[in-house]
Amino acid sequence: MFTSVLMIEKPLTSVDVDFVTTLHGDERVAFIVLMQPRGDQADVLLRAIDDVAMGELKEAAREGDKPEGKDARPVAEQALEVSLRALRNAGCEAVGQVVEDHPLDKMKTVVDESSADEVIVLTAPHYVEEFFHRDWASRARHKVGVPVLKLFAHSE
Repeated sequence: MFTSVLMIEKPLTSVDVDFVTTLHGDERVAFIVLMQPRGDQADVLLRAIDDVAMGELKEAAREGDKPEGKDARPVAEQALEVSLRALRNAGCEAVGQVVEDHPLDKMKTVVDESSADEVIVLTAPHYVEEFFHRDWASRARHKVGVPVLKLFAHSE
């Protein structure tokens, strides 16, 4: 069985589930999902810039209205449960957890403990962070010791 550590920021859509569950053809895949909740207010500007870059001006204006930091945990827990259920319904094994502190360290630990075959970072585009190679996938490539695949999440 192939084991993938899957880092996400929002619930998986049906398109996301189809995408990640078919990456390896007919091989059975087990997922360990790490849900990264929204960061603190220092991240609001970067998210707003990403929204503007994608032409989502209304979304950029609402960035400050969404739960941040510790207040975002209940939303992240619900998103994780929805995502795990979707992966299981697709026939995959799936476990996961919300990761707030030191997500790259946690990712490395999970990869090592599970002998994972790969890491998939499935997020919305983060243009500023990607330009400076500070996005999760770029940073994980230097830390986890397995292939890291960067995919863009879909919206429904």
